[in-house]
Parts: sequence; C-alpha cells; structure tokens
Amino acid sequence: MKLLKTLLATALVAASLLSAAHAQERTIKFAFQNQKDHPQAQGAQKFADLVAAKTGGRIAVKLFPGGTLGGDLQTVSALQGGTVEMTVLNAGILAAQSKEFGIYDFPFLFATPQEADAVTDGPFGKKLLDKLQAKNLVGLGYWELGFRNLTNSKKPITKAEDIAGLKIRVIQSPIYIDLFNALGANAVPMPFPELYTAMEQKAVDGQENPFSTILSSKFAEVQKYLTVTRHMYNPQAVIVSKKFWDSLNPADQKALNDAMAEATTFQRGVSRVQANVALEDLKKAGMQVSEFSPAELDKLRAKVKPVVEKHSEKVGAETVQEVYSTLAKLRGGK
Repeated sequence: MKLLKTLLATALVAASLLSAAHAQERTIKFAFQNQKDHPQAQGAQKFADLVAAKTGGRIAVKLFPGGTLGGDLQTVSALQGGTVEMTVLNAGILAAQSKEFGIYDFPFLFATPQEADAVTDGPFGKKLLDKLQAKNLVGLGYWELGFRNLTNSKKPITKAEDIAGLKIRVIQSPIYIDLFNALGANAVPMPFPELYTAMEQKAVDGQENPFSTILSSKFAEVQKYLTVTRHMYNPQAVIVSKKFWDSLNPADQKALNDAMAEATTFQRGVSRVQANVALEDLKKAGMQVSEFSPAELDKLRAKVKPVVEKHSEKVGAETVQEVYSTLAKLRGGK
C-alpha cells in the first residue's frame, strides 16, 4: 500500500511538471523587412536555432521575412499591442519612440562598423534600449544593416549635384526626408515592402540601402545605376514586445538574452563579409557602379550639415555630445 502511494505521488509530481513545461511553451513571431537570404534573416535564423537549443525546444522562433507582417512602423505597433513578439529594424526609426535614437541616422556619423559597435554596445546604446520599456518594448541588442548607398534608374551619379531632381524613396523618418531634400532630390517616404513595385512602375527613380539589401531584394532588376556614397551607417535594434517579455520566467529571459549575444556576433560577421561580395554580385548583375571622389564627398557633407544641425536640436545637445565624445576617443582624440 505504501509503495502504491509513493508511485501515485511520483506520478502526480511528474504530471504537474509536464503540465508546467507545456504551459511555458511559446512561439515567437519574429518579423523583419529583408528577404530570407539577407544577413538580417541569417541572424534571425541563428537566433531561432540558439533559442530552440537553450530552451529544449519549448520556445520556438518563427520567422516572417520580407515585410510579410507589414512595414517597420506597423510592426512596432504590433509589438506594443502584443500581437507580434519580435522584430529587428533600423535603430533610427525608434526616434518615434524616444527622440535620442535619431542620432543613429546622422549622415556620415560612423566611419567604420567598429565605431558603431563601440557606441551601441557601450553605455550609450544600452541607455537608449532601456528607454524603450516605457513604450512597451524591450531592447535586446543591436545588429548591423551597414553603410547605405544610392541607386537610381535614370543616370550615373558622380557628383553631389547629380542627385537633384530625382525621386528617391526613403525610410519613414524625418532625417531621411530632410537629408535627400537638402541634396535637391524629391524624398518619398515609403514602407520597404512597397519599394520594388514603386521602382518597377517608375513611381520613384531610386532608393538608398546597403549592398546586401540591394542584392537580396533584386533591385538590380529595376535599377541601373549604383553610387557608392556610404552616407549613413545603420545599426539595427532587435526588440521584443514588453507584454511578451514580462510573461517569460527569468530563466527563459536569460536564454533569450544569451541567444541574442551569440546571434549578434554571428550576424555582424556575416553582414560585413557579405557587403563586399554583394557589391561584386551587383556588378555582375549589370549595375553600373560609380564612386564619389573625396572632393565630391566633402561637398555632400557640406550640403547635409544644416540637416545635422537641425536634428541635433531634436535629439538633444547632451545626446550629440555623448556620441561625438565617444567617437573622438575612439579616433585618438582627433
């Protein structure tokens, strides 16, 4: 009789543990704009694999590439509402949530990816991610999109004045609109999923994105000319729904943070290797590539200086000073 009671108690405990485990099974909908072969998607897949391994498969990460769940702004709203759990997007877009994020979109801010890493992985980057909690978002870290470059279907662009008059699609962010309007273009803000069709139908003449994005999105099919401008470097913020995050136990939160740290190293490495490969592939695809001379780049910087000054006031003098001071130290006080 005593043995029977012991077996029964053991069975009840096992059933309770099994029930608890099942209760914690989750699926994370991870939405982003680029296609499944892009470094952004490769980072997301790495994260998904790591989460599965670290949670014994209890937490599954399902990827939604190519803007299938909507543009960036729509996806951020979905995270805040708790209908989508996770996304990765250009960090500057989060200026709509906290104005300081706008610094990440300053033209010619970062000279190298390593400079961006030092800022985003340091106290400044972490401080900005912490601000998101008040907006029902949780920041897990930063990935890389890379340096942005200009394409169009009209003509080669070899000097700053050549940009004038072109209809250029830009991210739905005020600094992008101001930047290209300052260069004489007609800036057209538009969600990324609509961009290919807009170029195909000649609703816009061009766009600006890193080489890997231009390649994976097949923009060479509808764009002839590529100009290496490196006018912006995009760190990407990886964020989750606070509603979802708060529902996780501490062990699962740690598993996701650990997976993010490993996936970040992987994603940045893939992105940086693929950038140069993508440029060569775009040439093979028939794009005509031109580069600005140092003198023309100086002219470009001069034209956008008023934009930097305007948005420095928006993000705040303290924020600007903190980032530029960090960069000055990295550059040996220059």
